[in-house]
Amino acid sequence: MITLTRKLKKSSDENHYGKNMAKRVSIRDRLLVKEVQEMESMLPNTCSLKFTDPHKLHDFYLIVCPDEGFWHGGKFWFHIYITEEYNMAPPTVKCETKLWHPNISEEGEICLSLLRQNSIDGLGWAPTRRLKDVIWGLNSLFTDLLNFEDPLNISAAELYVKDREAFKTKVRDYILQYSRS
Repeated sequence: MITLTRKLKKSSDENHYGKNMAKRVSIRDRLLVKEVQEMESMLPNTCSLKFTDPHKLHDFYLIVCPDEGFWHGGKFWFHIYITEEYNMAPPTVKCETKLWHPNISEEGEICLSLLRQNSIDGLGWAPTRRLKDVIWGLNSLFTDLLNFEDPLNISAAELYVKDREAFKTKVRDYILQYSRS
């Protein structure tokens, strides 16, 4: 991080003295050029990305289409926005598809440790994390990171414990009603 900051300062000084008058590129954007390429090459087969503006690598959508489990057959859109504070701060993520899930609220809030600056379990965001970690974490919410014991949507978790078939039915109903293509 310090080395990158020095390089940016040197580049900025060169720009100031007339060698190159190009627009200054932020640390976030420099990191994203490399990370987006890495992320795209390591996408799980159940995920795809959609950039609405190819010049804004900090604002895009992740589409997760689980191929197994309760949400199989659904298509879930996550809006990912990376602030200027990246990589010191985690991306902001919101689920744009309404779904019945213990770790995603119906309003789109997500309970995933690595999306928090400070987490109790010690697995929160750190500057060493990358976008690919966020993608894999969101994808895993539909499989191995599914957590009924510490839910964000308490009603979903309680229904699962009380009546698993009713839970499956409600998940299916949400997929049919809200999952978009």
